[in-house]
Amino acid sequence: MCSVLQIAVLTLVFCSVRSFTIQVCLSNTIDDDEFSVSALIEKANANIGKDENDPRLMFGDIVVHTGLRNADPCTARDCLWPKSSDGNVYVPYRISNEYSQKERDIIMEGLRSFSRSTCIRFTRRERQRDFLDIQSRSGCYSSVGRRDGGQVLSLQRSGCVYHHVIQHELLHALGFNHEQTRSDRDEHVRIVLENVKCGKEHNFRKIEDSRNLDTPYDYGSLMHYGRYFFSRNGQPTIVPVPDPDVCIGTARQMSPTDILRVNRLYACSTYHFPDLNPNPHHLVT
Repeated sequence: MCSVLQIAVLTLVFCSVRSFTIQVCLSNTIDDDEFSVSALIEKANANIGKDENDPRLMFGDIVVHTGLRNADPCTARDCLWPKSSDGNVYVPYRISNEYSQKERDIIMEGLRSFSRSTCIRFTRRERQRDFLDIQSRSGCYSSVGRRDGGQVLSLQRSGCVYHHVIQHELLHALGFNHEQTRSDRDEHVRIVLENVKCGKEHNFRKIEDSRNLDTPYDYGSLMHYGRYFFSRNGQPTIVPVPDPDVCIGTARQMSPTDILRVNRLYACSTYHFPDLNPNPHHLVT
């Protein structure tokens, strides 16, 4: 049974979710989209696939493994990170030495941000078998959920070391897919395939059995790509419906809905008030 305090906190978080879900854009042009998560990832990953050792990616930045499982649905089976007896979820990580101290500080802030609003605790790896191996590979990408052994989470030094990109890839590693792949996405966005770059159509597939965790579709989710994702002609590829002027893909941090979903997926017993106005770090040049 929830305590009165837990109910009060959950009510406030849910109200925050409702109030931050839909934002009407005064401007949402392709120029405005330049520093969105999807634009940064698309640019950083532009050359992936040209080398035979590059990973195969789906949905822009998700590593496809042999015996591909669906994204969110895998969390109902075996890809969640284990929960400790103290109620926290400890996710071991290792950060490559190739990053500068400033870049490392930005990554560390991204890792720490989860502990302020969820029961997720990213901890330095000691001898754990499964862990996140954060490296500067070619592009920004991650697997969805926990994998066996050290799983690479790539944050290329040139193009990926942004606070919102780091949170985005960490959410993938925790088991979350993109918002626009939800099973109910057609009720909220229209995919304009005629504007999509040739050969990139697979990135707009829908996951029919996604786990939506009884939460509303969130245009403001950090996991929602922008309206010009993989556009071949500068025209939108993702259009909100019924109101095409709703903002999408502009988040610079986890939304209240993103936070609520992490807490629900991992059954966090302690809910934290989301910090809606942090000072996000920018790419170190």
